[in-house]
This record gives sequence, structure tokens and C-alpha cells, in this order.
Amino acid sequence: MPDGGTTPPQRPAARGEALGLRLALAFLAVALAAVALLAGLTAAFAAADVSALASRQRQELTTAIAVAAAAAWERGDSWASADLSPVLDLAARTGADIEIHDEAGRVVSRSPGFASQASAPQFAATAAVRGTPVGRVVVRFTGSGLGGADRSLEIALLRAISGAAGVAALGALLTGLAVARRITRPVDRIIAVTRAMGGGERTARVGRVAAPAELRELATAFDQMADALARQEQLRRDLVADVAHELRTPVAVLQAGHEAMLDGVAEPTPEQLASLRDEVLRLANMVNDLQTLAAADAAALHLSRHRCDLAELTDEAVVSLIGRFDAAGITLERRFAAAGVLADPRWLHQLIMNLLTNALKFTPEGGQVAVEVRPAGPDAVLTVADTGIGIPADELPHVFDRFWRGRQAAQISGSGIGLAVAAELAQAHGGNVTASSEPGHGTVMTLTLPRA
Repeated sequence: MPDGGTTPPQRPAARGEALGLRLALAFLAVALAAVALLAGLTAAFAAADVSALASRQRQELTTAIAVAAAAAWERGDSWASADLSPVLDLAARTGADIEIHDEAGRVVSRSPGFASQASAPQFAATAAVRGTPVGRVVVRFTGSGLGGADRSLEIALLRAISGAAGVAALGALLTGLAVARRITRPVDRIIAVTRAMGGGERTARVGRVAAPAELRELATAFDQMADALARQEQLRRDLVADVAHELRTPVAVLQAGHEAMLDGVAEPTPEQLASLRDEVLRLANMVNDLQTLAAADAAALHLSRHRCDLAELTDEAVVSLIGRFDAAGITLERRFAAAGVLADPRWLHQLIMNLLTNALKFTPEGGQVAVEVRPAGPDAVLTVADTGIGIPADELPHVFDRFWRGRQAAQISGSGIGLAVAAELAQAHGGNVTASSEPGHGTVMTLTLPRA
């Protein structure tokens, strides 16, 4: 029995048994075809060999009878005075009928049943005395003696081949049933787990199965897919909760401010209107984040690539954010070397901005962010290293997941899509973004793109 995972509701075993039976019958059909071909070829070659052997033996016996007839002629010095009864007896004992002719072709003697065996195999040999032909012997082999031995041997060989074929077919059937059962049991379990998940049981897993390597890999891949779906579902729920949490405050402020002004409790002063405007901007930023993510999903289909310098694009992004870094009391260090890439400048600028903004958000006042661009063999590399709070080891694999927000990001505004967008854009450009971090000592984000 497989172990591990949640056991799904059991369905009738008829489906698995039917699949196993079909597989077993398929194995049996293939085995029977192979056995039939082998048996047919063996029988044909064996029959040909037996027939050739029987023909040689009959010819040799015919020659021996001719020699005996010549010896009888030599003792009598003619066919008329020759005693041919020993020759006829020899032929009868070997299951043959003979007819002896003189040198002129006249019949000298014959076996009683020779004329009735006209359809029997016939062989002939010359009777010669000291090299001089004195007559001719014609031999017809009947169904007894040597004449029937070849047929008996063929029947025995066919029976042996048929028996061996039957045993092979039985072995193929038993083996096919065993193999089919080994294959269908894990397949049936995967089907049951799939149906369970489709029915809403999100915790259903295949677990470990006793099966061939390919099916074990399929079960593992299915469980990994199920885990990924569960993680995405959790992220979606977290997104709903995060968005609701982020929207609650600006909506409440807007509602309270407008009600106060409508009720005459507060005057619509510039300060009051500016506060309401800030809340509106917060809502607009959330919508923009979601729009940016949707656009990044389709970026690979809409890239307009040109040869550009990664260092120049990074410098432009740094210049646009330098005021925010100064306001936050964060020192910005730049080290740029020319590194040409083939990219869409608009989307690559967005990617760089996301990495810089992420460092800005998680670096406390008095910290430092170092931005470096350099060529590295066939790649252009951008690193953004900060001295911020860092990322715990258990959260590091998820920083590029959509809407993922770690424990330390709970008090920082944002939707958790900045790094996800960066990863999407990097992949669309044929590169990748990686993260390394040590909690309390900062984080390093590394963008790697193919050089132009």
C-alpha cells in the first residue's frame, strides 16, 4: 500500500481492474504474436530439416536395396536364376515396396503392394555388378517403417512446439497481469487523488507509491503541483486580506473627512484637502501596482528590444530616486561599468526601479545601498546591496512569489508584487534575478542579463 499524503475517497475498483485487464491482454497479445511467429518459423524449419533427413535416408536405403539386388544377380549370374526373396524381405522390413527391372527395363520382381502405392514417395537406384549396370530398382515407401518415421517425428516436434508455446503464453499472461497491476495501482491512485482535489479536497496527495520510476516521478510531480497550487491559493487569500487591510485605512479616512466637511464639523481647508488627496494617491498606487503586474505578465509578448547600456539605465533610475534616498537618510554608492544588453529600455528601467525601491523600503535611516553594474563574461550583472533588515532563510525562496510579504514586511506599505514583477521582466529578457540575504546584515539582489 502507498503511504504518505492524505488518503482520498476510494472509488470503485472496476476502473482500475478494467485498465489492468486491458494492459494484461495487450501484453498477452504481443507475447502470443511473438510466440506464434517463433513457433511457426521453428515448425517450418524443423519440418524442412526432417524432410531433408528423411529423403537422404530413403535414398540411402534405396541404394542399399539396389546393392543387395546386384549381389543376388551376381550369385545367380542372371535375373532368372537370382534369389530375390532376401531383397524383398529387406524392403518389407523397412516399410517399402520395390520393383526390380532388368537392363532392358522389364520387370523382374516386385513387392505385392507396389502397384497400390502409386502415390507414395518413390526413389530409384541402379543395380551394378563390378561397375556394369545390370538392372534398376524402384522403391516406394509406405506409411510404416522408415516411411512413417519422418511423419511421426514431425508430429512429435509440432506437439513439443505447441506445448512450449502454450507454456510461454501462460507465462506471458501471468507476467502481464503482474506488470499491469503494478502499473495500474499507482495510476488509479493518482486518478482518485485528482478527482478528490477537483472535488475540493485540497489536502489530497498521492504520497509515496511502489511503482516504476516514471510513475513515482509522476506522483512526485503531481504532489509538487498540488503544493504549488495550495501556496498560490494561500497567496491569493493573503492578497485579499492585505488589499482589504491597505484599503481600509484610506477609505475610512476619506469617508470620515468627507462626512466631517458635509456635516459642517470641519472646514475644507487646504490642509484637509491635501490629507484627502494623499489617501486618494495611496489608492491609486495600489491600482497601479496591480496594473503593473498584469502588464509584466504580457511583457514577453510586447518587448521592443534595442541595444542599450545597463549602466546608463541604472544611473537614470538612481537619479530619479536619489531625492528619496536623501530624504530617508540612506547613503547611495554607485559603481558603474559599461555593459551592453539587448533589452526594452522601458521595461528594464521598471525592473531596476523595483530593485532600488525594494532596497529603499527595507533599509533603515543611516543605512547604505550599493549599486554596481559590471560585465561578467557573456552576461551583464547588476547588484543592489543594502544594509537593511535582511530576509529570514525560510522566507528567502519566496521573495519573488506574487503577493508574498514576509513577517518583517507587515509594517511596511506595499502589495508584495515589486520583486515578482522584476522576476517576470528579467525572465522576459532572457535573464534572471536572484536574492541572497543575512538577517540583520542586509540583502543583495542580483540581476543577470545576456550581453548584447
